[in-house]
Amino acid sequence: MIDEMRIRGLGVIDDAVLPLGPGFTAVTGETGAGKTMVVTGLGLLLGARADSSAVRAGASQASVAGVWLVPPHGPVADIVTDAGGELEPAGDASELYVSRTLSAEGRSRASVGGRAAPASVLSALADELVVVHGQSDQLRLRSASAQRDALDRFGGERIATALSEYTERFQAWRALDAEIAELTENRDRRAAEAAQLREQLAEIEQLEPEAGEDVSLNERAERLANAEELRLSASQARTALSSEDDEPDVAGLIAEARRALERSADPQLSEIAETLADLGYRAADLAGQLSTYLADLDESGPHELAAVEERRAAIGGLIRQHGSLEQALEVWRTGSLRLAELDDDGDRIERLTAQASEARSALDAAADALTAARTEAAARLSDAVTEELHALAMPDARLEARVSPGTESAHGRDDVAILLAPHPGAEPRSVSRGASGGELSRVMLAIEVVIAGTDPVPTFVFDEVDAGIGGAAAIEVGRRLAQLARTSQVIAVTHLAQVAAFATNHLSVVKSNDGSVTASSVTRLSGEQREAEMARLLSGLADSDAALSHARELLSLGSGTN
Repeated sequence: MIDEMRIRGLGVIDDAVLPLGPGFTAVTGETGAGKTMVVTGLGLLLGARADSSAVRAGASQASVAGVWLVPPHGPVADIVTDAGGELEPAGDASELYVSRTLSAEGRSRASVGGRAAPASVLSALADELVVVHGQSDQLRLRSASAQRDALDRFGGERIATALSEYTERFQAWRALDAEIAELTENRDRRAAEAAQLREQLAEIEQLEPEAGEDVSLNERAERLANAEELRLSASQARTALSSEDDEPDVAGLIAEARRALERSADPQLSEIAETLADLGYRAADLAGQLSTYLADLDESGPHELAAVEERRAAIGGLIRQHGSLEQALEVWRTGSLRLAELDDDGDRIERLTAQASEARSALDAAADALTAARTEAAARLSDAVTEELHALAMPDARLEARVSPGTESAHGRDDVAILLAPHPGAEPRSVSRGASGGELSRVMLAIEVVIAGTDPVPTFVFDEVDAGIGGAAAIEVGRRLAQLARTSQVIAVTHLAQVAAFATNHLSVVKSNDGSVTASSVTRLSGEQREAEMARLLSGLADSDAALSHARELLSLGSGTN
């Protein structure tokens, strides 16, 4: 539930704190005082579209902040955590701080649990925390999906289980059906892919390339193309290191230097002689490597260069076809599995068709179970809501929740319609056509009261649910709101004393005028202040003895219910 809300610079409200809390809170006030801004502020906290025209004249921005008491674990906590926010411990519950600012230029910013968040996070929280019923929200009851959702909520665990089973089987069948369609529609393309892959694998297998072979071939071709120059360089280097003639070479000079030092008895010269001996060994080793290199060049010839160039051309063809030698090798490694899959299309379609037939049978059974659950719940909902309507000053009204065959979708195969016969003998008609605004308000309230027994909502917000009614009907609306408040938080903006009398928390939006700008504040009423406000709601006069007497009578009636 929302424990407290603060509004600044929104419409006619300059700065107001609304202490809400559990139970039934009634919000009243004179016309134009800003009662609607309370609902607008709540809407902003719940992710509603931000309208810069709601910013108070002369203010740079409007802001709304709320403190919600929520379970420490569950969907709400998960949404806050995913958004990077945090909950504050508060006894058995947790406190969630939410805020929204709206600039006069139209920019909007939201904060959830101390972290900036998009408005979509607020909307996700709203789905878990609040049901709002205003004049525009009542229109949702006119839609087929809203009527189906109302029945499903009332049906409780039985419908929830049946719907979950149906949805799972619907998705499984649809996935199989889509796979069959893809295989069937793209059979020619897949056959062409198989033929091409088969040719590619044959070509790669014939060449049997090795990883990095393109680089090594390039190096070998470069060496063979410059064989004479390389032979001359290597020969000169080998002769300089170790000559077969009597010409001085590195090996001989090093050996002569070593022998000269070995004749000395000085330890330092002996160490140098040892180093020279090592150099002699290394010079001999290098000379041997050069001899091997020259022998390899001598064995190579134009015929090898031609073979290397031919191999390079073949490997180059693979690279041009596949993008790189590594990608060609990857095709070689994985192509056989892909080819087996493509060649198996016929058998695969046959297997999938059999699986789809089984999935369809399971889906049919799940759909029948869901229809049965909805049909049973529809009968109970019809009776329960009809009884509530009789208590809401619609004594001759009859509501019928009707389940009929419909188009298959992820929600089932049922069309759900909520029909209303307002008078005896009248043919039930959809509430989308057969209910006035006042009747629709009472139908909506009756449905929520009935559904609350199986699917309670943390917070209900009603914006003038009493529009178009009065007298005994208004008293019964107040009773029903008080009844809802036994299991949920209820916030109702009302202009009727008969409704406000049943509230456990009465807030008054009061406007003052300094001669230029109207500003409103919010006051919690009790005692004589509340009696005066009730009298004003009844007669327009806060100090009328008759109105005050009537107000006390209504408050006594309301307190007896609470």
